[in-house]
Amino acid sequence: MAVRTFQPPNFPPPRGYANGALGSGRSMLAVAGQIAWDADGRIVSDDFAAQFDRALANVVAVVRAGGLGPADVLQVRIYVTDKKEYLAATKEVGAAWRRHMGRHYPAMALVQVAALLEDRAKVEIEALCVKATP
Repeated sequence: MAVRTFQPPNFPPPRGYANGALGSGRSMLAVAGQIAWDADGRIVSDDFAAQFDRALANVVAVVRAGGLGPADVLQVRIYVTDKKEYLAATKEVGAAWRRHMGRHYPAMALVQVAALLEDRAKVEIEALCVKATP
């Protein structure tokens, strides 16, 4: 299978990775872990819910740039640096999820990690997508 990597418009340039990798036939898309970066590569907030919202928006931006949509998301992995912070923000996290993904709930995993690469990042989200058949 041939793989094409791509960069969504208005994203900071990646360093040593691709934000999206699309399989041949545009049927499978892997989304690299997305954090709460804005177009200038800055973390948008120190608030967990705001970071979750932006990271998920970035995931959906990569999905759309690859020609797929939120309904094509097969699996999501969410990495958090503090599960208590995640649990305290579940209402806001749920609202952000519905805003970006609607009522589509793919297979998911939530993993607490010691740290993320970017010091201020509290959440990182990656996804695997498969083009839904019409």
